Amino acid sequence: MKKLSLLFLITLVIVSCKEEPKTPEKTLADIVIEQTQVVQDSTDFREFKVLDSKYINSEYVMFSVKDDLDGFTEGNYNELKALIIDQDIPTLQSHILNGKLSYENLTKFFLYRIGKYDRNNDLSLNSIIALNANAVEAAKQKDEILKSSGKTLEDIQHSVFGMPILLKDNINADGMMTTAGAAALANNKVSDAFVVERLKENGAIILGKANLSEWAYFFCGDCPSGYSAYGGQTLNPYGRRVFDTGGSSSGSGVSATTNFAVAAIGSETAGSILSPASSNSAVGIKPTIGLLSRGGVVPISSTLDTTGPITKNVIDNAIVLSAMIGKDNNDSASFVNHGDGFNYADNLNVDLKGKRFGAIKGLLQDTLYTNAVNVLKGLGAEIVEIDQERVNLPGFSQFLTAEMKIDLPTYFNNYGDQSLNLKNAKDVVAFNDLDSLKTAPYGQRLFHGIVTDSTTKDELNAMRDVLRTNGRKFFDTPMDAHNLDGILSINNFHAGFAAVALYPALTVPMGYRNNGQPRGLTFIAKSKEELKLLSWAKAYEDASKMRVSPKNYN
Repeated sequence: MKKLSLLFLITLVIVSCKEEPKTPEKTLADIVIEQTQVVQDSTDFREFKVLDSKYINSEYVMFSVKDDLDGFTEGNYNELKALIIDQDIPTLQSHILNGKLSYENLTKFFLYRIGKYDRNNDLSLNSIIALNANAVEAAKQKDEILKSSGKTLEDIQHSVFGMPILLKDNINADGMMTTAGAAALANNKVSDAFVVERLKENGAIILGKANLSEWAYFFCGDCPSGYSAYGGQTLNPYGRRVFDTGGSSSGSGVSATTNFAVAAIGSETAGSILSPASSNSAVGIKPTIGLLSRGGVVPISSTLDTTGPITKNVIDNAIVLSAMIGKDNNDSASFVNHGDGFNYADNLNVDLKGKRFGAIKGLLQDTLYTNAVNVLKGLGAEIVEIDQERVNLPGFSQFLTAEMKIDLPTYFNNYGDQSLNLKNAKDVVAFNDLDSLKTAPYGQRLFHGIVTDSTTKDELNAMRDVLRTNGRKFFDTPMDAHNLDGILSINNFHAGFAAVALYPALTVPMGYRNNGQPRGLTFIAKSKEELKLLSWAKAYEDASKMRVSPKNYN
């Protein structure tokens, strides 16, 4: 989830590729209640209170893998760059089957690259919180398994087998702490979340943990996106100390686009995948709630929370998403859409002829958006210009507050480390008050709101019903009136409405503003239509080829 950055009321602002004036930062609740869109404009991060973590540094992060990198040199790294940088999973699997690469060297490459770029230097991004001490050994095992398996490229080209993947640090993983970016959870030793179990069952290598906006951006209410007390301030590789990273899956977006792993897993309540993916020129999908289990993920809202992959391209997104799905009997929302073993990457349909998309009139003055719409037209899609529905999302802030008051204790009780003696938000606030300059330099206003919240069960249910009704009205009215397959948006501009409607959304790079800031074209569809989103995005990506890797990290 997130507080994102510089905001403008959509009814008052014309979107363009020019520089916009700055406005005060607001919370996610403000974004949704005011029906705003986010304009992540240039900001000097030296204005903010904290840059580097007071808890970890590069030596600390790299310590657990230091011995595994003995003998892996800058020369080895440079020899492997052309085989790995910006390559998709099918290409990497081909290199490994052909003997040009191994899972061990692929893993060592990413670990070395993280040590080279991520912390305590002039190009540092502060996107990684921890690394998995068992990653290299797991990669060696994958090499041995592949050698004895007799598998062909067709068997593994759409597989996460042997692929190093980072997790947002609110997703539980065995052998690493899950901190949610909070000092209070620095020693939160846990077992694998369900989606991590699924990734491992499909052969993925968990490389480490990515930084995030603390408590998934529902904590301070007045801090920049990408900041956590434990992980420090994540920075955007396309404009370090210049562009907002987006949040709350800030480290996941940054690490994925900067080639610190094959992919990174984020989580979203209302824009937390779409925002950092689009802000960092990556592909991010927010699935239908329940397609991916929420078990073992530090929550905000059991109604709206989901995990999802952030990748450099659409095919990898489809592959990683496929490896995460599965029925979790401990998650009441969990479902399997296409049956066990379904792989989105094997079923993409990139033919857009006759597909009907709604283009929001107020966004058509954005040159990048207009260009993207024209690409879709060139692929045979029909574009219908639509007015944005004038509905709001009343009580959204209170709804999130009331849900987290219930759901955070559930996490602590069922998935957290019991030795921490944390039971609720009040305990976290008390912990932070012991040294607030270090643990909460921007304050903890939203957590104070959780402590004092008195929403009743009936009030919560009523808010949920109104939010869902209004969210679906926002999309269903134009979609039904014009027989649309999907809606076209920008970045996370309409993430709040998609969230409460429980509709999936996917963002894909659509270019860069005049100042070099990334933008994403965002597709929104109805529930359980992830395959359509991935297919549309793949068609657009193939035709537009808009993504460019951050130049200082090649």
